[in-house]
Amino acid sequence: MGRHYLPNLPQKEEMLREIGFKSIDELFSDVPEGMVKEFNLPDGKSEYEVFTELNEVLSGNKTVLEMPSFLGAGTYFHYVPAHVKYLIERSEFLTAYTPYQPEISQGMLQALFEYQSLIAELVGLPIVNSSMYDWGTAMAEAALMAARHTKRKKFVVPRALSPEKKEILKTYTAGPGLKTVEVPWDERGQLDVEKLKEAVEGAAGVYVEMPNFFGLLEEDIVEIGEISHEAGALFVVGVDPTILGIVEAPGELGADIVVGEAAYFGNPMNFGGPRAGIFAVRNDRKLIRQMPGRIIGMTKTEDGKRAFVMTLQTREQHIRRAKATSNICSNEALVAVAAAIHLASLGPRGLRELGEVILKNTAYLKKRLSEVAEVPFEGVNFKDVPVKFRVPYEVIHEGLLEKGIHGGYYLGKHFPELGETALFAATETTRKEWVDELIEALKEVA
Repeated sequence: MGRHYLPNLPQKEEMLREIGFKSIDELFSDVPEGMVKEFNLPDGKSEYEVFTELNEVLSGNKTVLEMPSFLGAGTYFHYVPAHVKYLIERSEFLTAYTPYQPEISQGMLQALFEYQSLIAELVGLPIVNSSMYDWGTAMAEAALMAARHTKRKKFVVPRALSPEKKEILKTYTAGPGLKTVEVPWDERGQLDVEKLKEAVEGAAGVYVEMPNFFGLLEEDIVEIGEISHEAGALFVVGVDPTILGIVEAPGELGADIVVGEAAYFGNPMNFGGPRAGIFAVRNDRKLIRQMPGRIIGMTKTEDGKRAFVMTLQTREQHIRRAKATSNICSNEALVAVAAAIHLASLGPRGLRELGEVILKNTAYLKKRLSEVAEVPFEGVNFKDVPVKFRVPYEVIHEGLLEKGIHGGYYLGKHFPELGETALFAATETTRKEWVDELIEALKEVA
C-alpha cells in the first residue's frame, strides 16, 4: 500500500518516526483494503501542449451569443459594460481581498461603503452589510437571524421557491433545528394568502420574493407583510434588484429584512458563481446586532480626515467565537464592487430603463409562447415565464438543442403538479429575432 502514497524519499523513514509510525502501511491501516488503487496517470505535457488541448475541449462550448439561451431560474445573461471589468481588474481592487486592516485598505473600504449606500437606496432599508455569498445563503442567514431575534423555531417560505434555495435553507437550518414550512401557490401562481394565515402562527419569519420563482409579481405583498407582523414574525423579502427601477422598494412595502442577488449587476454568469448576496435590515438596534457578515462605516481620524473602517464584525474569526452571528468567511468584495460600479453607471434613469426593457422583452416572450403552448398563470411576469407542454419536455429540449437553441428550466422534477412545464427567461439582452426563432422551432418539436 505504501508506494501509492509516498514516493521513496530519503526522508520517509524520518517522517514516519516523527509522527509515531513504523511504516506507511501502519499509517494507513484504517483505510479499508481495495480503497487505494494505482494512479494510472499519463506522462506530463508541455505548457503549450496543455494550452492547445484545453482550447480544443473548450471549442465544444457555445456562449449565449452563439446559441440563443432561454435558461433562467436564477442565473441570467445581463450585459456588463466594458468599463466595469476594466475598473475591477485594477490592482487596487483585484488584490485587496477582504479589508481587515483599515490603515492599508481605505480604497476597498470606501468602495464597499459606496456599495452599501447604493443597495440601501435601492432596497429601501438603511442598514446593509458588505455582501453575503449569494442570494440563497443570504435568505438562509435571514432565517437564522429571524430565529435568534424572535426566539422561535419556524420559518415560512413559498412552495414556489428555487430548489437550490430550498437545499441551502435545509442545510443552514438543520443544525439549529429550525422547521421550514412551505405555503402553496394559488390559481394565480402566487403565494396563497389564506394558507399563509394558517402557517404563520409561531413563525420567526415569513419569506416572499419579488418576483417569485415563476417570474410573477406578488400582488398581495403588502398584505403578506401585515399578516407576518400581526403574528409577530419578521417579514423577509427576496428581490431581484434589476426590477427595482420600476417597482416600489421592498423596504417601503414593509420588509424587515431584504435579501437578493447583487451579482446581476456588473458580473457575468460565471457558471453560476461567484456571486454577492444582498442583506439589508431596517434601523433597529436589536436587528443590526444580529446581522451576519460585516458592515463598513465612515468615521474621522484623529486629525479630522475622513476614514472608513469595519464597524460591525460578527463572524467567529473576529473574536466573536461562539457569539458569532455567522461564519461567512468571504464577503465577495470584488463582486460587490463590480455591482456598485455598474449601479453607479446606470443611475436612477438607467435602472428604470433596464427594468422597462426586461419587462417588455418578457411580455413579448410570454405572448409568443402562448401561441404554441399553455402559459398556466396570468399576471405580470419579469424575466421568467412558465410554459406547459403536451409532450415530455425532455423531448422538446433535445429538439431545441438540435436547432441551436437552449430551452428553459424544467420544473416537473421539483414541482410534479405542474406537469411538463419549463421556465423560459428573457432579459435586456434577449433579441426579438431569438424569440421568433424559438417559436418557430417549438412549432416543429412541441
